[in-house]
Amino acid sequence: MSGRGVILDGVTLREAARQVVVNWWVVLAFALAAFLGMTGVGRLTYAPQYTSSATLAIRVKGADAYSSLVQASRMTAVFSEVFQSSALRRAIASSVGEPVEGSVSCAQVPDTNLLTLSVTSSTPRQAYLFIQSALQNYEQFSGTVFADAELQLVQEPSIPDGPSNVSPLIAYRALGAVLAAGCAVVLVALIYLTRNTVKTADRAPDLLDGRVLGTIPYERKRTTGKGRAKSTPALLISSPLVSMGFAEANRRVAMRLEAHLHASGFKTVLVVSVGENEGKSTVAANLAGALAERGKRVLLIDGDFRKPAQWRIFDEKKGERPSFSDLILSGEGVRHTIARNDRIGIYELFQYEALHDPTTVFNSERLAAAMESFRRQFDYVLVDCSPVAAAADAELWMRHVDTVVMVVRQDVADVRIINDTVDVAWKSAKDFSGFVLNAFQGERLSVGRRGYGAY
Repeated sequence: MSGRGVILDGVTLREAARQVVVNWWVVLAFALAAFLGMTGVGRLTYAPQYTSSATLAIRVKGADAYSSLVQASRMTAVFSEVFQSSALRRAIASSVGEPVEGSVSCAQVPDTNLLTLSVTSSTPRQAYLFIQSALQNYEQFSGTVFADAELQLVQEPSIPDGPSNVSPLIAYRALGAVLAAGCAVVLVALIYLTRNTVKTADRAPDLLDGRVLGTIPYERKRTTGKGRAKSTPALLISSPLVSMGFAEANRRVAMRLEAHLHASGFKTVLVVSVGENEGKSTVAANLAGALAERGKRVLLIDGDFRKPAQWRIFDEKKGERPSFSDLILSGEGVRHTIARNDRIGIYELFQYEALHDPTTVFNSERLAAAMESFRRQFDYVLVDCSPVAAAADAELWMRHVDTVVMVVRQDVADVRIINDTVDVAWKSAKDFSGFVLNAFQGERLSVGRRGYGAY
């Protein structure tokens, strides 16, 4: 399908299946809920019934075996009515000395002259008393119907030792669990397919209001060390733990971003995302590193005053240098506190502590002066800031930069919010460089249909 509805192509359906696997706990929860619910309700509503049975043979006086067999079919219905008659029930109650509750059934054993008499009641005692009394009193009501026929007891009834029925809910709870799991699978897949998000790189140009700078494939983090020394390094292109495809994808995005910056005469770039956990900070760090690899003098600023992350990405310690906000608010020389990261070749101004009120930094005239100074000192300045959905910080930052790059993670942010943010970028920063599609799974390298396209 086309447009912004459900996309039923091979990649999306495969991703829908992956979503089901990732959300296996939802499927399991549905199955367990159905199984336990049916068990609980079944036990609450279950009324046990007990059945006592006897086997009788129909004998016709003066008839051969064949005649008895023919007559048995006709007589079964009559004897069934006799055993279920109200007159016999009254006689049974009088004989037993108490009301007897239950149901009586009489059925012929196929191709024989045998009848199976069954009495079902709420207790074993009631069932046994009912059938015994029925066998003792039925003759006074059936004699006038079939004077030439008699019933001979072949198998004595016995006291039931267990219920003869089961709760339908309990009996079919396993099937109910399977059906619930199936419903959960369909639900998870439908939620994925109907979410208004970017699900495939090929569809991104049709959904997003802007150019796609490139697609960074999903890269699984690898753990190093053992015991207490065990750690999970960030996915930096300078790390030997990342794949070649991941590193090269970041470098291609940086190359295309640089082409736009050079053509427009821009130097300062704000890297944003709609929500958290879209990989915005890692993308900003890798773009800075890739630009530095191209021989550019690059400054990376952590402008996220609420949940700063760059110092964690580069595995730095707190307290060694002041936070970026401290330098702005104190009026100290920012220029002399810029550190160079020789490992990746960039310059750093990081935020190490969250601020209670970040607006104090944005209201300071020193921020604008510092950004103007950075434009003169560096070839490019990349700023990492808070997600758009978290606070208004991103919009405030847009007033201090030349252009904006937005990171879009696969199937996370709503397309409408993404495009609304692009509109804000055009109004505040006056330019929007494009989108970086991050952590996309199952993508093939291909040329996009519009703009830079996707890999």
